[in-house]
Amino acid sequence: MALRQLLISKKIEQRKNALAELLIQEEELQKRSETLEAAATEAQTDEELAVVEEEVGKLEAQKGELEQKKSKLQGEIAELEAELEQLNAKPPAENQRSAEPPAQQPVQQFEYRGESKMSIFRNLSRQERSQLVKRDDVREFLERARELAGQSQIRSVSGAELTIPDILLELIRDNLDRYSKLVNRVRLRRLRGTSRQNILGAIPEGIWMEAHGKLNELAIVFNQIEVDGYKVGGFIPVHNSDLEDSDENLAEIILDNISQAIGFALDKAILYGTGKKMPLGIVTRLAQTSKPDDWGPHAPDWTDLHSSHIVKINPSGKTEQEFFSELVLKLGSIPRANYTTTGQLWWAMNRKTKAVLMSKAVVFNAAGAIVAGVNNTMPVVGGDIIELDFIPDNDIIGGYGELYRLVERKGGTFARSEHVRFIEDQTVFKGTARYDGKPIFGEAFVVVNINNQDPTTTIPFAPDTANPQDAYLKELKIGNKTLSPSFDPATLNYTCTTTDASNTVTATPVKSGASVKITHKGGDHNSGDTLTWDSGDNDVTITVKFGTTTVVYNVVVTKS
Repeated sequence: MALRQLLISKKIEQRKNALAELLIQEEELQKRSETLEAAATEAQTDEELAVVEEEVGKLEAQKGELEQKKSKLQGEIAELEAELEQLNAKPPAENQRSAEPPAQQPVQQFEYRGESKMSIFRNLSRQERSQLVKRDDVREFLERARELAGQSQIRSVSGAELTIPDILLELIRDNLDRYSKLVNRVRLRRLRGTSRQNILGAIPEGIWMEAHGKLNELAIVFNQIEVDGYKVGGFIPVHNSDLEDSDENLAEIILDNISQAIGFALDKAILYGTGKKMPLGIVTRLAQTSKPDDWGPHAPDWTDLHSSHIVKINPSGKTEQEFFSELVLKLGSIPRANYTTTGQLWWAMNRKTKAVLMSKAVVFNAAGAIVAGVNNTMPVVGGDIIELDFIPDNDIIGGYGELYRLVERKGGTFARSEHVRFIEDQTVFKGTARYDGKPIFGEAFVVVNINNQDPTTTIPFAPDTANPQDAYLKELKIGNKTLSPSFDPATLNYTCTTTDASNTVTATPVKSGASVKITHKGGDHNSGDTLTWDSGDNDVTITVKFGTTTVVYNVVVTKS
């Protein structure tokens, strides 16, 4: 099918969808008409008849407007179908000649053509894929990727980076749902730079009054949350033989791997993100025991949820019915949705936890067959069950996903790594994107452990070893003693001598949100604590953490 025909088909589809919506509105107007007919029959006074008459006038005006819209859409559909029929009747060669240049065609407007062997192009026909890789920006991107790989004889290359074309970023976004199970379950927005997001608070209750009374002012509160843009990325090994392959195959490999790297990282961050160099996760927010220093002045009121929204169930001695009854109460403890418009719930857990729930819900039907009361929907409370293997056993995390705000920044990039896999005959690329996010209202989420254990509130993330400066110290002092060598943030090992029985150890991180732990004689201390020395060498370890970056300093203090 030529591109012109694809465009016409898309226009027809859009207008038919709009017409279907109008038909739904028409049904609603018909119901109103029946209601008004009954009201007219029941009216007893002139005032009541006047009210009904006014509503009838409004209804007739709406019906007239709706009929005009329907007629216009039906006419446009008929014209487009006639044009499409004429194009289909032409020979293929003539159709191809009449196709519009593909360079300006957004990929998200291509018509769905069925599954493709190339999974990331699954919504594109072969002709559409061919047109995509012939675009100037895409072709330039792929040629540049090959050029970067051609520099593989150089062990280290810096500054070799190119921007992923927007049309390919759209493909990555469209395919994130294959690798991220949560990105479509939260509220995603695409922004530029640091942003303060206006969010609506709880919907207020309407106020009843006499029919002729004055309207009361409803207290609608707007809050703000501030979101930044942290980079998430992954290394992409591409076999050199694939670099010599077709543009379609190369684009498929690159985009598929970027999607995998970003999708997996996003799911972990949405649930367990530390808020340092990554989004703030749902569980992390619920586990807070005090208001964070960076809680915005216009953000929703901070509430302590670590006891009420992080809970556990003791299954010992309980029947299956008693177990599910308590589980329903725990999961149903979160407030419904004055805060949410859709009211859609989801519950994340690993496969083993889901199997435990299924085993407790197994019943036999009249034919003697086993029937599981839990498949992919949580019983009674409702909500889809989402399997994520990184969640610890027996923990269930969930709530109203709409109340988690995830933001995506513009600027996905692709570059050749500084280190090349010579032996494997691979060139290593990296793909990055920028995201931030946080729960808007923590009250909308809950964590439940179904084995009478405290739910896990932190999980490890892949360490960021490429940016140690994030966890550097800007000051390290052992009393007023002299360190050898002189202190430098990038130098990790020191010695010093003292004749004092004790000294105050001061360790100040570069980043204000970094944590510092000082270890001496098997005990942990804070910066500013006084440590006592034994004769001879005393080992002092200072561990600095910021996000996923950890730096460890060592000082040997010799007391003479």
